Amino acid sequence: MKRYILTGTPGCGKTSIIQTLSALGYPTVSEAATDVIASDQSHGILEPWTKPAFIDQIIQLQKQRQVIPIEDRFALQFYDRSPVCTYALSQYLGFKPTDILLDEIERIEHEQVYQYKVFFIENLGFCTPTDARQISFEESLVFEKIHMDTYAKFGYTCIKIAPQTVQKRVDTILALLS
Repeated sequence: MKRYILTGTPGCGKTSIIQTLSALGYPTVSEAATDVIASDQSHGILEPWTKPAFIDQIIQLQKQRQVIPIEDRFALQFYDRSPVCTYALSQYLGFKPTDILLDEIERIEHEQVYQYKVFFIENLGFCTPTDARQISFEESLVFEKIHMDTYAKFGYTCIKIAPQTVQKRVDTILALLS
């Protein structure tokens, strides 16, 4: 199983790409942070990202989703973000990496869970806020840089996917894998 990560700044189109890959029949794993935010907000926690436990919630959900067995007939799997992204998020939010986060980073490195070539989806030149995405475009560029630096720190190579239509981005990713 080759597990590929899609990462990039918030609002760059990762989820649309993941949804398109899924519609084409590829196994995909959705972003954990968005689901953690939605769950917390449904329980009255309006800004869960302000609490240090937020990082551990994301990591636990990411690991839970990653260890689910996939049928042997699938050679590829695509992830909307990874624990390395969560490490970058902890840096951006000013949180010290937790033991749970560091343990998961160590596990994915030791087990070589993900491919070391990561698809870095470049920003679209804007960032539209949502309930889960409360970040300005300017802040998203800072976050984007932290992501690039964090992936480099852990030995990953980011392959930039330029802004274009979702289908062209998907086609580019699939062409790079063939």
